[in-house]
Amino acid sequence: MVIEAVYHRPKLNWSYAYDDKTVHVRIRTKRNNVSKMFVYAGDKYAWERTSSYIEMRILTSDALFDYWEAAIQPPYRRLRYGFKLQSGKETLWLTEQGFHPQEPKTSDGMFEYPFLNPADILKPPSWVKDAVFYQIFPERFANGDPSLDPAEVEAWGGKPTPTNFFGGDLPGVMQHLDHLSELGITAIYFTPVFAATTNHKYDTRDYKLVDPQFGTNETLKELVDACHARGIRVVLDAVFNHCGHSFAPFVDVMEKGADSPYADWFHVKEWPLRIEDGIPTYETFAFEPIMPKLNTENEDVKAYLLDVAEFWVKEIGIDGWRLDVANEVDHRFWRLFHDKVKGINPDAYILGEIWHDSMMWLQGDQFDAVMNYPFTTAVLDFAANGKLDGYGFANAVGSQLASYPQQANEAAFNLLGSHDTPRLLTQCGEDKRRMKLATLLQFTFPGTPCIYYGDEIGLSGGGDPDCRRCMEWDASLQDRDLFAFYRGLIALRQGSKALRTGALRFLHAKPGDARLVLERVHEDGEHLLIFVNASRRSAQLSVKGLGERRWRDALGGDAAPEASGGHLRLRLPAYGYAVLRAE
Repeated sequence: MVIEAVYHRPKLNWSYAYDDKTVHVRIRTKRNNVSKMFVYAGDKYAWERTSSYIEMRILTSDALFDYWEAAIQPPYRRLRYGFKLQSGKETLWLTEQGFHPQEPKTSDGMFEYPFLNPADILKPPSWVKDAVFYQIFPERFANGDPSLDPAEVEAWGGKPTPTNFFGGDLPGVMQHLDHLSELGITAIYFTPVFAATTNHKYDTRDYKLVDPQFGTNETLKELVDACHARGIRVVLDAVFNHCGHSFAPFVDVMEKGADSPYADWFHVKEWPLRIEDGIPTYETFAFEPIMPKLNTENEDVKAYLLDVAEFWVKEIGIDGWRLDVANEVDHRFWRLFHDKVKGINPDAYILGEIWHDSMMWLQGDQFDAVMNYPFTTAVLDFAANGKLDGYGFANAVGSQLASYPQQANEAAFNLLGSHDTPRLLTQCGEDKRRMKLATLLQFTFPGTPCIYYGDEIGLSGGGDPDCRRCMEWDASLQDRDLFAFYRGLIALRQGSKALRTGALRFLHAKPGDARLVLERVHEDGEHLLIFVNASRRSAQLSVKGLGERRWRDALGGDAAPEASGGHLRLRLPAYGYAVLRAE
């Protein structure tokens, strides 16, 4: 047994409360090194009466490790525990005091989950794991009211640049809600809608005013109400890390310098404010002079931004916030933000834009979820550009699933493209077969999938600003086959508990092999198999040990599996896929 690879520590993603009654306990071992694992658990004040061995299962694996998990419901909300590891004839026990060759005689020195306090539990809104999001960049979605157009507006469908405008607005969104309903969308994420000087609106001028180019506050309220009437939730973008250079307090600081009452609203390195060799003498987002960083440790700044957060949730009825550059804002502010928003609407979704490991923001007191860019990378590296084989993909997503509590994975914001990345179709080399493979994986994994506007009708585009092209509303220029594919996937996911919250297991993922078979199983008995062939040639996939069950094509296609003796075989074309449901 390779004990150097064994790892566990209380809390974080290793022992956490999944709900008010259940604690999930995890431990890591070298891959294929430990044959059986048990958690020895009980109440610390009634150990002899309550303790027992609970066999653990392998939750997931990556290239180096297996990750074991057990769900425990402590009778008194307290948990004391150790581990029993078996490998061949070797047996060891692990407690907080280290490894032992014999079973501990008492519970002294074991690990503890001290008490299952409801206030400490990460509780993403239940609607999120059932949602399908659609991201809208308002300036490029639809021009519904030309009277709102800025003076320099260009003809719809022109080439996007960092600075041009095409007149997209909120009335345009309202006029095309039928498109979203037909697709099956149940939630919208808008990039910023507040008054600003740029086309992307990440340089906020007024946090309580819808940009006049988009409409009015009343227009947004009308849109939110119209979305809610269709069962569509609305999430807005909160740019609280920084503001714009036209934000009134910053304008005052620019005019009055250190004498401004707002001087401490920003991080000033040297007075007067200026640009030297391209670097501002004040902190900014990146090195953007027009985006000064806000000092969220300042009491007045905190009060102002928390009032903004309250205003749009309470007055307009939005269903959550996406938090821009969330990892550069202090944790104390986000805890205040969490309490303010959840105090108004406990069902509000708080989503952080973080591109890396985010466990420290997912403790139940800050965010519900983060934008799942590591998942994005893994899917694109497998399905779009062939950087990963099936084994590498399984390892990448396995490591990620082990990195977070289950409820965080269920609410993760799974995207394949956004206003910050090249378009999905373009990343797939304009090959819609690869695009469909990537999207299939997105919709069959834990987490809430998000479609970037226009992907569903074949919009392409390179990096920013090309990924921000105008939406195509001429039906003759839309890819309706692709639209039907998205609509079918959405319907499949919305009709499947297994895809939304079921257990996941790879049945086929091998080195040097671009094929995958993964399984999703729900406790109610629903059983799905997802077959993927990401190679340039047709290929047969087979899995064993499925029992004598009948399987049918869950996407309504013509997949024809051969089944006998619990052995299932299926041939797929190049870049082909199939989803089978057990009958």
